Amino acid sequence: MHTADEDSRARRLFWWLQFGGWAAYGSLGYLGGLAHGKGVDYWRLPLGVAITGFLVTLLVRQVLRRAWGLPPARFLAVAAACVVAASSTMGVVFLSLLIDWCGTDCRPTSTLGYAAYSTGHLYVVLSWVGLYTGIKYYRQLQQQTRQALAATAMAHEAQLKMLRYQLNPHFLFNTLNAISTLVLDRSNDVANQMVQGLSAFLRHSLDSDPMQRVTLKQELDALNLYLGIEKMRFGDRLVVETRIAPECYSALLPSMLLQPLVENSIKHAVARMVEGGRLVISAERRDGQLLLRVADNGPGCKDLPAGGAQGNGNGNGVGLANTRERLRVLYGNAQSVQARNRASGGLEVTLALPFEPGGAPRE
Repeated sequence: MHTADEDSRARRLFWWLQFGGWAAYGSLGYLGGLAHGKGVDYWRLPLGVAITGFLVTLLVRQVLRRAWGLPPARFLAVAAACVVAASSTMGVVFLSLLIDWCGTDCRPTSTLGYAAYSTGHLYVVLSWVGLYTGIKYYRQLQQQTRQALAATAMAHEAQLKMLRYQLNPHFLFNTLNAISTLVLDRSNDVANQMVQGLSAFLRHSLDSDPMQRVTLKQELDALNLYLGIEKMRFGDRLVVETRIAPECYSALLPSMLLQPLVENSIKHAVARMVEGGRLVISAERRDGQLLLRVADNGPGCKDLPAGGAQGNGNGNGVGLANTRERLRVLYGNAQSVQARNRASGGLEVTLALPFEPGGAPRE
């Protein structure tokens, strides 16, 4: 759709070109007449033809606008008819002015002479139609390009929001199930604390725009809201360690990127071990990329060899698959997601994305 501002600019451009073009044509015609020895009063001829051209091309414009949506062959036929009609009109006006200026001696002596005058301005009208059609087609192509880009951006935004919001019910189900268990065990104080923690985390999650990028410091603050809930569930069985390079705290990344990876580690490692487990969250800058790692000391993934890199095919649960898809949509080939079994035991997921500093992280 064209905006009102775009339509206003298009109208202004047309009238500038219309007035300027025909004024220039009339002036050049007069100067050319003087150069060929015509009298000073010759100005009536180029002025009359320029005014005629100005008016007839306004009519041609209306016809072309109405015919714009026709098939190409029919549009070309209409445009050709407009060119012939406008050129003939200008030719008749020029011949009438010429006879009035120099008398009957300038009247053509044959039908071929009249035909020559009728088609003498063919190139002028043809140029006008070509320029008008070219500009209109160019503007339409620009508009279609903008619409296509806007549609692509909207599709990406909808896809990213779907991927982000798909995680919330998954986490919410696990947490509510834990709260229900606490209530049945009459651990009301812990259940109340978990409800408050869940409320804070969900408030942050709903306020966070999936399209927005945040600093790693902000991402870790949000992750701590989630980990606070999980620590109430697992107590001393859950140990979390962070190893963040100082320059990485201000790096930008998609919001809520680490939470599904941490949740996977807790679900598949800590929850399955009677003695609990350890999570290590690390970040470093290397070769212009931000490397984020989430590692655990659980049983690992049986589909992966020890120490082997994993890109696609396995590890495609909701959390890892959505993380991989979000990064692909946002960064294309400039990112990677790898999962591997650690030689010392457990699984390690590594995210690599372009390092983009975002200034001092907000406290």
